[in-house]
Amino acid sequence: MKERDKPVNILGIETSCDETAAAVVTDGRIVRSSVVASQNKLHEKYGGVVPEIASRAHIEKMYPVITETLEQAGADKDDIDAIAVANQPGLTIALIVGVTAAKTLSLAWDKPLIAINHLHAHLQSAMLTEENLQLPAVALVVSGGHTCLYECQSPLELKLVGATIDDAAGEAFDKVANILKLPYPGGPAIERAAKKGNPNAIKFPRSMLGPESLDFSFSGIKTAVLYYCRGQDMKGENKVDSMSEQEISDIAASFQAAVIDVLVKKTRRAAERTDAKTVLLGGGVAANMQLRAAIQQSCNKAVPTRKLLVAPKQYCTDNAVMVASLAYHKFKAGLFADLTLEPKATG
Repeated sequence: MKERDKPVNILGIETSCDETAAAVVTDGRIVRSSVVASQNKLHEKYGGVVPEIASRAHIEKMYPVITETLEQAGADKDDIDAIAVANQPGLTIALIVGVTAAKTLSLAWDKPLIAINHLHAHLQSAMLTEENLQLPAVALVVSGGHTCLYECQSPLELKLVGATIDDAAGEAFDKVANILKLPYPGGPAIERAAKKGNPNAIKFPRSMLGPESLDFSFSGIKTAVLYYCRGQDMKGENKVDSMSEQEISDIAASFQAAVIDVLVKKTRRAAERTDAKTVLLGGGVAANMQLRAAIQQSCNKAVPTRKLLVAPKQYCTDNAVMVASLAYHKFKAGLFADLTLEPKATG
């Protein structure tokens, strides 16, 4: 076998928020192992991620997760060609755990180190199984901390064309779920409640930020839900306590419909502007079936029709498969980091 034909095995590490994850992926496509330690139970009572708690949990879980990942893959250090880690964006106090682990393994095992943008990796999840990616593409990342639109010319050529100016979509889902006294995480809870609700029951606002804007704003709809439940002056009784299950479901469905409406319209606007052949969808909120269906319908109506590629559900939330998969393309391009690599909160 020629050296250039030798399979490339990359160990990926992800600790950007509240998931401690590692994976071994071959040639950017073949998933040999994937381990994710969730912290949902730790943060549930707070209704959101507490950075200090997340960091401590990453420290506790990092070694066991990497060990299990290598065992599942039937691999040891000699089988690994590079170490990849998400170093931006995210919670700095959480990122530093993964970056430190990756740099340590890179030095100890004498392996190349690859730095990965967490948001770009989410989009790689959507491309994971696609053998004939039609470009250019428009890529939408919808997660708890970010809502972004990219123009995509290749896995390594992503141009940011739109982003949230306040609350991300996933953050809005969490906050509205908290208002409605639904469980954490809010995204799945809102989606479950919305299944029984009427999406037209309440006309919540759709913030489009002007006819040309590709940016997002979800703070307004979150506030609209709060005012609906507590009154404009916030001095009224919390109506949620006396609402029926149907009323809660109607609010959830109406809120979800408004958020999805904005996401779909902005994505279509970006796709039309760039003559995109493909739409990529990734991030935790991409697991929402109503969002998937609405964007698929939008793609079907385009002339010519656009292909929609969505991350598999198990790779919508934070994971290390997406990190190792994107790292393969950087490995082939010779784009390596050194041991001065630092975590960045933004990116």
